[in-house]
Amino acid sequence: MSERAPSAESDADVLLRLAEATAHAIGVEFFSALVRHLTEALGAPYAFVAEFAGSPERVRSLAYFANGALADNFEYDLAGTPCEAVAHGSLCHHPRGVAAKFPADHWLADIGAESYLGVPLRDAAGVILGHVALLDTKPMPDEPRRLAIFRIFAARAAAELQRVRMERALAESERRFRDLFEEAPIGYVYEDTDTRFLSANHAFQQMLGLRPEEVTSTMGMSLVAPTEDTQAKVHDSLSAERAGQEKPFIEIELRRKDDGRSVWVQRFSRPEPDGKKTRTMVVDITARVLAEQERNRLRAQNEYLQEEIKSEYNFEEIVGRSPSLRGALAKVKQVAPMDATALILGETGTGKELIARAIHNASRRRDKPLIKLNCAALPTGLIESELFGHEKGAFTGALERRVGRFSLADGGTIFLDEIGEISHETQLRLLRVLQELEFEPVGSSKTVKVDVRVIAATNRDLEKAVADGAFRADLYYRLNVFPIHVPPLRERAADVPLLARYFMEKYATKVGRRLDAIHPETLQRLLAYPWPGNVRELENVIERAVILSPGVELEVEAQLLRTPAAPRAEKVEPAARADGEIESLDDLQRRHTLRALEQCNWVIEGPRGAALVLGLHPNTLRSRMKKMGLQRR
Repeated sequence: MSERAPSAESDADVLLRLAEATAHAIGVEFFSALVRHLTEALGAPYAFVAEFAGSPERVRSLAYFANGALADNFEYDLAGTPCEAVAHGSLCHHPRGVAAKFPADHWLADIGAESYLGVPLRDAAGVILGHVALLDTKPMPDEPRRLAIFRIFAARAAAELQRVRMERALAESERRFRDLFEEAPIGYVYEDTDTRFLSANHAFQQMLGLRPEEVTSTMGMSLVAPTEDTQAKVHDSLSAERAGQEKPFIEIELRRKDDGRSVWVQRFSRPEPDGKKTRTMVVDITARVLAEQERNRLRAQNEYLQEEIKSEYNFEEIVGRSPSLRGALAKVKQVAPMDATALILGETGTGKELIARAIHNASRRRDKPLIKLNCAALPTGLIESELFGHEKGAFTGALERRVGRFSLADGGTIFLDEIGEISHETQLRLLRVLQELEFEPVGSSKTVKVDVRVIAATNRDLEKAVADGAFRADLYYRLNVFPIHVPPLRERAADVPLLARYFMEKYATKVGRRLDAIHPETLQRLLAYPWPGNVRELENVIERAVILSPGVELEVEAQLLRTPAAPRAEKVEPAARADGEIESLDDLQRRHTLRALEQCNWVIEGPRGAALVLGLHPNTLRSRMKKMGLQRR
């Protein structure tokens, strides 16, 4: 077999053609262009570029040119092939008889290979990455020109293979870090100095209720809760970021974009060196904040209940079997299983709170707290704070956040005693709670939803208060869903002996005395007395008698049960006007009210107010002044 004649093309022409053919190609395109133009320039039908395939003993082709066309890539073991020595770092040239030298490599025989030239591909550190091979069906003489060209483009192929590997590693690293970024349990967001989101990971999107397409159209400030504390923290943080400073973790309240629910987060931001963008990490701490709020609520509830335990109630159970009392208890039994609002009516000292407890204890809310508030025991300005709570700094003296009685009673029952004493403003807020079961704490714009049953009580005539304008009619109708009248003690005389015996045993045990019975004369006195102070007065009388009784029988002194004498009626001369005619009652009442207002310098409420002088509720006095047309000049 004759050797191929040297090409008439000069070395410079061959190098130039190969360089131009591969100059603008990278990656797979470069390897394909290289093997094709190598075969054309060096006159061989087969050429391929290969890299190691996960093992130093196995390779796979990156580009393979055969008989004038690119062919499919392949993978093979190096053992028994002429490429084995090349992969270990040697330049390998077999001018002829290569198939006979490597009989185990059947592929050489299949393509009719006669000669082989292989050059290893090394990186900058000398590490072998793979090899490039040229095969011919004719002898391949040892020409320096051919070998030099082959070495030059083998070096170029090695550089490209190293670049491809680095690109692969970078892509894999970017993929792994992208997965870490996207799937991290912590929220990450990239935003500009105007808080516009540029990108955000899945955790952040889920945390704030954002759809992927909404991210770039959302401003961070639009999700910040409109509370003064949160707004101040965010503005301080943004000012630091714009100044190029890192801001430590801050805890703020955000609102989800989809449903507006509150999300509490811990935020840490780091501005970019150019000062135009910020990378922010956000950790969801909602569960912790809600747990702390619940803990504070339970702590406040526990403190309240502890105070209740320390205080003494009139009764531990309802005592009596008179028909009037049984009628009231029958109504308790009817309304208790329902969630209807109950209004307990009765004189002072009849045990309205005890009826409220009986309703609660027989309801489905018995395992939740019964929270009470005496509306007449607090100044007008503090009732709203007690009922609905307040934020820190809501008013002078509000040094910390306070949980209101409605929040404490969530899931349970709230008992509002002396409901007729609350102001018009509080009446309006209470009406909203009854209608919507929601309210805003004093000094807060955040709406709090509660599930509370309301039981109210009063010793006032609310219908008359509505007629006088001192009580809202709509609130009265809301409260008066199921009225229960608690009879005064004078209407249940049959219960007096039972109550007296009950209180005698209670206080005798308390002071460590032995009392076996009630003296007959004492019992007669107790039955004859009208009890204007009702059960509360009876309890006080019995407690004193337990202390003073000399023997084993309870005795009550006669002077303790003397009925107060009615005030003597004074003779009142009818008022006359200047014309000598008798003044009408309305004119007399107007003149009397005006005189009281002038004496009090038009002060209505308080210890020096006209309402106290006239014996009226301040709101009642205001209503009468409006009706009479009285106003300070």
